[in-house]
Amino acid sequence: MSHFIYSLLSILNAMSPYVLLGFFIAGLLHAYVSPEMMSRHLSGRGLRTVVKAALIGIPLPLCSCGVLPTAISLKRNGASGAATTSFLIATPQTGVDSIAATYSLLGPVFAITRPIAALLGAMAGGLAVGKWTHDDVVENSCPVPQPAQVENAAKSRMATFVEALRYGFVDMVASVGKWLVFGLIIAAVITVFVPDSLFLGLARYPILAMIVMVAVAVPMYICATGSIPIALSLIMKGLTPGVGFVLLMAGPAANFASVILLRRTMGSRATMLYVGSVIISAIAVGVIIDYLLPASWFMPRVAESITACHGHAVFTWWETACSIILAVLLVYAFITHRHHSHNHITTDEMTKEYKIKGMACVHCKNNVEKNLATLPGVTSVSVDLSTGTARVSGSPDSQAVISTINSLGYEYIPE
Repeated sequence: MSHFIYSLLSILNAMSPYVLLGFFIAGLLHAYVSPEMMSRHLSGRGLRTVVKAALIGIPLPLCSCGVLPTAISLKRNGASGAATTSFLIATPQTGVDSIAATYSLLGPVFAITRPIAALLGAMAGGLAVGKWTHDDVVENSCPVPQPAQVENAAKSRMATFVEALRYGFVDMVASVGKWLVFGLIIAAVITVFVPDSLFLGLARYPILAMIVMVAVAVPMYICATGSIPIALSLIMKGLTPGVGFVLLMAGPAANFASVILLRRTMGSRATMLYVGSVIISAIAVGVIIDYLLPASWFMPRVAESITACHGHAVFTWWETACSIILAVLLVYAFITHRHHSHNHITTDEMTKEYKIKGMACVHCKNNVEKNLATLPGVTSVSVDLSTGTARVSGSPDSQAVISTINSLGYEYIPE
């Protein structure tokens, strides 16, 4: 048990400074970069627009469920189908938080290769969608509210910075926190309790192992940051770096939940091209890593400290302080979520509940609340993720509420 705790703390200490830095940058991107600004750059066709969409999506800290409403919003604002697909592929695979965490655990080459692979896969998928599909109107689309409808455009610099901090260290932590904890625990369990011999057979056949990894990763929902410690533990157990890389790229971008929503909003052909691009690009880069690049480039930087005897543990004060801060933020996010989950609003003649399918994270919650709040007659909106319920107060048109929910890529469920 002590070895398990030591392994868990070693991975946490290695990640925490970079994860906190990633959350901070994520908050800045959220506060200072608007979807409307991005849409203006993604309305054209061709390679340039596809590359631009991928480059915009790579640093954004959105998980696969959070990126779908954002991408749909971009498409309704004029982004082409090719650009939207490129954005959809690149964004959930990376993010400033996951790139920083990749560097902390897997080293600089992994951290550089990850966004490059995301760019290549996004380009391939975007160009394929642009060539073989048409830019159909998003199902149940409606106008996207402009920033002035949602909040005061003349917000002070201090208020904007405070919003960045709140989003980065509260909303982002609540969004990816449970997946980060899940990844850390699974990584420690694999490191300590899974025998090396279990992976030796697959390690002899890297391409077969990559295909198996795709079959495991695609049904599983895990965010780009939470997949990192799991990939580290698998590599330490004998699987090749290329196999670990496939988990990093395929898991966050192509899970069943996102595929179902994507098919509903973009169509079957675009969805098939999306999933195919994610899988093929992940395996292709994995093969390049295992067969063409030096293995020494991809040796995990924290492997020795994690596998060392717990009696030789050396944790610096800086890493320990960052781990404590991250742990406090995770606990706060958990308590806040539990509080909101049980803080039900009494339904009366002025408040109506709408059951919504497809919401999975804080991004989804904020997206629904922000858009419903702009409807005429709405006085307040409260979304409970645990029950998938939106409580809308005021006297809005119910059909307008339902249409807005569906247009965001979610599904209204009649009572």
